[in-house]
Amino acid sequence: MQQITQLKEKIYHGQTVTKEEALALYKAPLAPLTAAADEIRRRFCGNRFDLCAIVNAKSGRCGEDCKFCAQSSRYPTEIVAYPLLSQREIISAANAEEQAGVKHFAVVTSGKSLPAREIKKVCRSIEALKKETSLVLCASLGLLSDAQFKQLKAAGITRIHNNLETSRRFFPQICTSHSYDDKIKTISAARRNGLEVCSGGIFGLGETVEDRVELALTLRELEVKSVPLNILEPIPGTPLETVTLLSEEEVRRMVAVFRFLLPAALLRLAGGRGNLKDKGRACFSGGANAAITGDMLTTKGISAATDFEMLKELGYEVS
Repeated sequence: MQQITQLKEKIYHGQTVTKEEALALYKAPLAPLTAAADEIRRRFCGNRFDLCAIVNAKSGRCGEDCKFCAQSSRYPTEIVAYPLLSQREIISAANAEEQAGVKHFAVVTSGKSLPAREIKKVCRSIEALKKETSLVLCASLGLLSDAQFKQLKAAGITRIHNNLETSRRFFPQICTSHSYDDKIKTISAARRNGLEVCSGGIFGLGETVEDRVELALTLRELEVKSVPLNILEPIPGTPLETVTLLSEEEVRRMVAVFRFLLPAALLRLAGGRGNLKDKGRACFSGGANAAITGDMLTTKGISAATDFEMLKELGYEVS
């Protein structure tokens, strides 16, 4: 308990938690750990909650070998694959989310990157969304160039998503078709072109606690402010199909330690949240302050109506 208080005070005085301190903190009693994480969240972020919805705008047929992913063409998964959605289809999905009360909307596509012709199509859809909705618009389109990020920003995108997934050490164990440096270069290019960055990871891949802490430290070094925390949902057909789900206690512990390491970030529960019995409520009272609502890319999520009701009960102001 004394260790938790000391580290909390250290953060309040503008200092950062070290790797060694975070690893020790991970072993602290759960109740005081999560309570302190929530205090840090309130101190640095207030009661604002960032809720985002996504559309799977291009599904499957991805040539990459990420071992967790249902959309990789290398694995015999049972998903519906389809090409880039039309402008009308993307607008329809966005309108449905806005009518549900969601204010942030992201266009997500499969594949290492989009070809130039599809970037242009996405940009036209974004321009149309800017005219027809009041949504804040984000995109997750793979490993893009400076020129492509300039196009997206000009069209109306404000934030780019590109997950690091895990630590540099463990990354080659889950993906070999692109590198950790490829991802960091993409994040740097997005920021260089005036875009905010959303980047986090997937937990339960077989990584160690040290890998999780290393990921948080890398995100802190990159000054990432929106951090998706995905919990692996093993997909039949992928190399990780038999992996055991993380326990809810492990998820809560991870979220709390990330809050100590990233006190002012939007810690966003994303994929796998639906497998938590409380749909994330305990995490939202223990350090997390953002989420993806609605369906994920290839798995079911939680409805916006359910999320809004829960967040109101918790005293959050949804933005």
